[in-house]
Amino acid sequence: MSFVCQQCKQPLQLDASLVDLTPSAYDMIVSSLPPHQNAHEPPVSEAEQLARLPAPSSVKAAWQSSSPSNASSRPSLSPRAQGKLPQRAPPLPTESFVLLQDSVIRTIPSHVSSPLHAKKSSTTKTAVNGSRGPQPEHQLELDHHANPSPLSHHLRSTQRLLNHLSSRTDIDHPLCSECTHILLSTLTRQLEETKKERDGYIAFEREVKKEKEREKDGLSKEEAERKISQLKDDEHFAIEQLRDAEREREQLAEELRALELEEKALEEEEEDFWRLHNANLLKSADQSSQLAALRAAYAADSVTLERLERTNVYNDAFCIGHDGVFGTINNLRLGRVPGVPVEWAEINAAWGQTLLLLYTVARKLDFTFENYRLVPMGSFSRVERTTGDKATYELYGSGDLHLGRLLHNRRFDFAMVAFLDCLKQLVDWAKSQDPNIDFPHQIVKDKIGESSVKLQFSQEEAWTRALRHVLLALKILLKWTTNGSNG
Repeated sequence: MSFVCQQCKQPLQLDASLVDLTPSAYDMIVSSLPPHQNAHEPPVSEAEQLARLPAPSSVKAAWQSSSPSNASSRPSLSPRAQGKLPQRAPPLPTESFVLLQDSVIRTIPSHVSSPLHAKKSSTTKTAVNGSRGPQPEHQLELDHHANPSPLSHHLRSTQRLLNHLSSRTDIDHPLCSECTHILLSTLTRQLEETKKERDGYIAFEREVKKEKEREKDGLSKEEAERKISQLKDDEHFAIEQLRDAEREREQLAEELRALELEEKALEEEEEDFWRLHNANLLKSADQSSQLAALRAAYAADSVTLERLERTNVYNDAFCIGHDGVFGTINNLRLGRVPGVPVEWAEINAAWGQTLLLLYTVARKLDFTFENYRLVPMGSFSRVERTTGDKATYELYGSGDLHLGRLLHNRRFDFAMVAFLDCLKQLVDWAKSQDPNIDFPHQIVKDKIGESSVKLQFSQEEAWTRALRHVLLALKILLKWTTNGSNG
């Protein structure tokens, strides 16, 4: 025999308490069930339904007294006649008896051999009990089944119990544990709702009782008039309060409109402010970028200026040094010695650079030579005399040995002496400007440092030494011009 849940239709496994259910427990469960719900039973009256409700007797009495249908349909009987009406007795439990051996041993005796024996036993038990009431269903079942097995008997008892539960309640049995939990939750919720409804009825009953008590007490005419006048005064006072509230509401509405206009004006002002703020931010960002660019340019220019300040263009344009016994200017040797042939083209170019250097320093110092004017023309530079015969002396030489060339070399000597005179003028002026300046070689007429600048026969070494002294004096003068006077 298999059992299926009547809600979810899932197979069930019975609990051990149902499988081993004793007859006494079975009878107790059946007796606690409500009576059969038969469709042919007459309808229950409202009084009976009210009597079955779980409510206090006072509530039920109040409900019956307030119900018009009960008042109209109830006959007018005297108290004496009403006292003789039969009282409705509570339903008695199902009359049955329990075999002691069945409730203790939980098994069906095996000596039941035939239906006749079962019938005789049933008759004997009925006579002993002294009544012919209805027998328990499990005893009737024993009459129809001789010598049943204990398991099948318990299963049939369980089936009959489930049938009783299904017939006497609104729920079909058996149920699984989950459906049982759902059913219990639903019934609990219905119970709570019913309790709330009962509490509502009780509260309504209390109000009805209070109202009846007030009606019983009643009011006199003077008290009623006084109460009416008081109510009128309260009404006038409430009306005044309402008018004041209306005036206050109108005033608040006016203030609200003014505040809304002010809020709108503030919003427009805020929009203008943020617009100007954004414009100022953009302008500030533009100016910041320009300032950053100017600062970067200034920094770069400052570095360039610092580098240029440390740079002496005159030293780069006129690089004076020495190569052995020769003084050099821009790597051009100035002078001749025996055994080292130096071309006159190199010497003439060196003299052109030397004249250009003296001319440049004089122009930078804004100095004007007396009696002479320097004419820098590269390898063919010359010195012009500005007083007297205004002669012109070429500052370049040649190695040809003929009479015309000898005259030219003499003019070359005059040009070198004129150059040395111009150098002496500039050196003396520099000493007058800065007493701290020191020139190691003194210039006297055509000599500088005891060496003559004139080119004479067999005196090339002395001439070369004098030219080296000239270049040294020009270097000192150039350094003073760039770092002292021009600084």
